Amino acid sequence: MISIYWLIAFVILVGIEVMTMALTTIWFAGGAFVAFLVSLFGAGLEIQLAVFVIVSFLLLFLTRPFAAKYINSNTIKTNADGLIGKEARVTAEINNELGTGSAVVGGQEWTARAQEEGTVYAEGTQVWIKEIQGVKLIVSTSKEDL
Repeated sequence: MISIYWLIAFVILVGIEVMTMALTTIWFAGGAFVAFLVSLFGAGLEIQLAVFVIVSFLLLFLTRPFAAKYINSNTIKTNADGLIGKEARVTAEINNELGTGSAVVGGQEWTARAQEEGTVYAEGTQVWIKEIQGVKLIVSTSKEDL
């Protein structure tokens, strides 16, 4: 009877993966399938659970980097994420200690803060967007580490 439960888990996990296409449950579906096969050979529940966990995590850790690199490589950054790595111009002095600063990128003005504490960027300075925290650009004059 336990074999049926593993098969049901496998079908449900594959179904979720097919509906979402987010590469979130496929690893566990593989673990459930191998646990199903082990259960057919009469292994105990403890062994089945161990096989499920081990196979699921092996699949996750060994194939996820490949999948993330090649399967989702055509994903286009949208909205704010698309700004990371772009150049911006400081329109008001950026001073983290005073909590001031703004920069323009793509014709839009954003609140901006320096990535390095204690760094002040004068108006007109060209900076690179390193990250976005909330509605603030985190910038640096260094183009490296993008």
